[in-house]
Amino acid sequence: MGGAATKERTKHIKAIVPSALFTKQTIQETSTLTIPHIKQDNMSHSQISPAIYYWGTPVVLISTQNEDGSSNIGPMSSAFWLGNRCILGLEFDSQTTINLLRTGECVLNLPSDDMIPTVNALARTTGSNPMPDFKQANGYRYVKDKFAEASLTAQTSEIVNVPRIEQCPVQMEARLVQRMTTKGGFLEIIEVELLRTYVIDKIRMPGYKHRVDPDLWRPMIMSFQQLYGLREGGRTQESEENYRALAPLPGGSEDSLPQEQ
Repeated sequence: MGGAATKERTKHIKAIVPSALFTKQTIQETSTLTIPHIKQDNMSHSQISPAIYYWGTPVVLISTQNEDGSSNIGPMSSAFWLGNRCILGLEFDSQTTINLLRTGECVLNLPSDDMIPTVNALARTTGSNPMPDFKQANGYRYVKDKFAEASLTAQTSEIVNVPRIEQCPVQMEARLVQRMTTKGGFLEIIEVELLRTYVIDKIRMPGYKHRVDPDLWRPMIMSFQQLYGLREGGRTQESEENYRALAPLPGGSEDSLPQEQ
């Protein structure tokens, strides 16, 4: 084995063996393990300049309340999660942004990957009237009732004054925490706090009150303007409870369900 390859193999061994135990003997004992190895000489990178950077994020249907008391639904995928917070990237003049900043409330509804026709029905619609020039130039059309347009059912929320979407397997009532404007005022970065989360029983992990089974939950993923689903099982063994400090349970309750007698 060449020197460069030996160095690369040693680096991977260090990643799985505590440093205090890393000795020549350890290397010999683990030399028969199957260790991931990337052949750098077979990889070639090219410089590109993508129009968008949607590497793969979940689709979110954000429901908000219009000024006249009716409801709006805005599909988006620029979202990521930090504990019981969600960071949203929205256009400053979208009806979703206007409603969220005015009321401070929304519901984040996550569609499953079998709801692509539903999302497509909302994709080129807007609740803004008059319509922003950017959306008009890109073929959007004004739709007053998004629920009817996509054949969706409004479900009453418990904390916020915004309906949930019954057909979505995951629903999260949320409240505005803070905002930041970027890209010359064109985009809003909005942080919301997740107040209450609902999931259908079909995707819950047996034996736990608060866990979702990742082998049963099939989120819809947006990757470079195309919609996809996840069809393979997970590859790691780390427990999600290792991150519980970022999203404490109400009242310090336990996650595991009591065993039946």
